[in-house]
Formats: sequence, structure tokens, C-alpha cells
Amino acid sequence: MEDVQPPENMEELNAKIMGLRATLPKRLRQCADYFLQSTNEIAFSTVAEISERANVQPSAVMRFCQVIGFAGYSDMQKLVRHSMHTKMPDYNERIQNLRDFGDDSPTAILAEFVEAGRQSLEQLSGTVNEAALEKAVQTLAGAQVIHVMGLRRAHPVASYLSYAFEKLHIPSVLHGGSGRLTHTEAMRDGDVLIAITFAPYSPETIELAEEAARRGLPIVALSDTPSLPFKSKSVVPLIVSEIDFGAFRSLSATLSLAISLAVATGALRSRK
Repeated sequence: MEDVQPPENMEELNAKIMGLRATLPKRLRQCADYFLQSTNEIAFSTVAEISERANVQPSAVMRFCQVIGFAGYSDMQKLVRHSMHTKMPDYNERIQNLRDFGDDSPTAILAEFVEAGRQSLEQLSGTVNEAALEKAVQTLAGAQVIHVMGLRRAHPVASYLSYAFEKLHIPSVLHGGSGRLTHTEAMRDGDVLIAITFAPYSPETIELAEEAARRGLPIVALSDTPSLPFKSKSVVPLIVSEIDFGAFRSLSATLSLAISLAVATGALRSRK
């Protein structure tokens, strides 16, 4: 077989996949479509998980990686992880990034974030797992109390969910970890935890989710990668990613998903 050189960066990887897609057999073309649409998921998912989502055999995933030029799946995964885990710039550097785009006037910046938000929402609309969303709402609707945890960038989402549940007269507890008080003992049988965390993940949120899992409580997880750092058969993952501008990420899609969860839960509870 002809020696194919592997891509050295994400631009080369995407270009190679796009260039080969039309020539690939059906199953490998399914792999190509999945990789192009859900690149970030590759960083934290196993071959078995990818094959299930792409609706192909694991051997097709491995073959696809080889056609692209990699020795195997792990080599492709390393490239994707490297692109994701490159050091994020600090906020001074991020502001400089905005200037590098050209026009850094308030109006131009607003326009860019509006566009990033639009793309994020369109992506969410096209990729949301309907079965997982339905299961999450049914799980929340049957809860005695809904516990919500999200820190750092996820904190506005957690706060907004807690506010929405309050207005919908749904019992909830917002966990914040202030003073190292996590309110873990507030979780009881019949309760549900909503854990909101994005890579590289909040250790406090992971700790609370692991405790909920030990107690056998259902967990609805909002995150930007499908392979979560806590494992439980009762976890319902809802994956949402945001398009960034100048290394800044808004929460347009995440907040839309969150309020959809709250309103749908309120509607279902009212019918019971």
C-alpha cells in the first residue's frame, strides 16, 4: 500500500478528509462525515464510542484513520487533543487577538459575537441528541429536588437554571462550593443532579457528580465533550459546543439548551 503521510495539524486533517470523502466507500464516508461534524468528540472518546455514534463497526473507524495516514485511532486522537489543549491565551492576549482580527471597535466586536452565537445555535440545532434530551427532561420531571452545579464559565448557566426552576415552582438547590461548603448532604433519594462542566472540567463539580453517582442518583450532564470525567450508568449526557471569537466563548447555545431543559421539565411536570 502507498505510504500516506499523516496530517500534522487540524487544517491538514480537515482538508484531507474533505478531499478524500467522495472517493471513500459508504462506511468510511460515514466516518468522514462524523469526524468533520464532531471533531472535538474524538479527543475524549474511545473507538467503540465513535463507532457507535457514526453507526459503523470499530474496524471501519480504524481503517478510516489508516486511509487518512495515521497508524491508528490513537494517533489521530493525539492530534485532536493537541489542538484542543494548546495553552489558552490569558485575557490580555485574547484582547490582542481581537485587535489582530482587524477592527476592534465595539460594533465590530458585537457583530463577531453575534455571528459566533448564530453558528453555535445552528450547530446545536443540528447535532442535539433528541433521545438524550427527552430522557433528561423525563428524569428531571420525576425528581423530588433538582440539584444544580456549575462553576467558572458554567456558573452563569447553573445560576440561570436555578432561577428558571424557581420561577417554574420546581424545587431545586444551587450548589456553589463557597467556603468549601458543597451541600452534598442535601442530596437525597429521588433527587437528580444537573452537573455543568466544560473541559478541562471543574474538580468541585466532578466531586459532586461522583458523590451523586455513588448514591445512585441520576445525573444530567451538560458538557462540551462526550467522554465525561465521571462515570455512571445513570448519567444522561447533553453535549453542546460554542464557537469562539478571539479565544473568547459566549454561552449562547448552552443557555438555550439550559432554558429548554427548564421549560420542557416544567411543562411535563404540569401534565403529571
